[in-house]
Amino acid sequence: MAKEIAIGKRAKISKAQQNMLIAVGVVSVVLGVAIALSVRLIQQIAFNAKVIAAEEKSIVQYSNVIKSIGVCESPKGAVYSEDELMKCDPNSIELSKIPGTLRANILEELAANEALNSVPKSASSNCMNPATGKNYTSDELDNIYDDASGAEGLTAASQLIKSCSALRVIPDALPAYKNEEALLASLNKLFLDSGWQPESLSPSGASDRIEVVEALPGLNALGVNLAVEADASITRTVLNNIERSIREFDIRDATIEWSGDNTLALTARAAAYYMDKMSFVESNTTITTEGK
Repeated sequence: MAKEIAIGKRAKISKAQQNMLIAVGVVSVVLGVAIALSVRLIQQIAFNAKVIAAEEKSIVQYSNVIKSIGVCESPKGAVYSEDELMKCDPNSIELSKIPGTLRANILEELAANEALNSVPKSASSNCMNPATGKNYTSDELDNIYDDASGAEGLTAASQLIKSCSALRVIPDALPAYKNEEALLASLNKLFLDSGWQPESLSPSGASDRIEVVEALPGLNALGVNLAVEADASITRTVLNNIERSIREFDIRDATIEWSGDNTLALTARAAAYYMDKMSFVESNTTITTEGK
């Protein structure tokens, strides 16, 4: 009887131990799943925080670019709201509302630069002041812009400043794109102003082999062949006008020959320069969770 009681107790203890092991196992599994889910949730929260921070940084950078260029008036807050961007019209913004911006500096300071204005230019009917019969001065252009109102009026005034102020010299001196026809036309005008009619003009076809003297980002060279055979005084005049040209003609090699009838023949290979078109470069940022 005592033996049977002992066996029964041991059976109950064994059963209790089994139940305890099962309970511990279940709790361990639940705890492990809970820990794993907690770690995953923490990682997800941290990842979302990094994404939100990157988005806020991008918004700030875009807002700073818009504000510094002068596309829109300064935002009321730290960044532009969607409503402010929707209402923004660059053509209807007065320069007095975007002081210190790139656009304001170009249209106010650079457009009135005395050194650039000193470069002569053939009079254009669009740049003639009907009241004076002369080219618009920088002050007159400023007054036209100040008196303009509305998108159409401000756009017309801005275009007048770009075409008739010192700003016109910049694309003449260093164009923003490759244009062989315009290059040859400029060279032809220099020849005609020198009193010599060229028989033919052509690009050298060796632009890729012309090295840029100063390696500047975006600066490219365009080769051109020069050939002049005329009276010595005319040939010297051609060279002087090329030297005085607002657009750079960098003569790399040249051959000069005299003849008995006072004729001076010049054959040369030159390089003119142009810049790549400027544009904003957008960068992509990849955001990952830690450990990946």
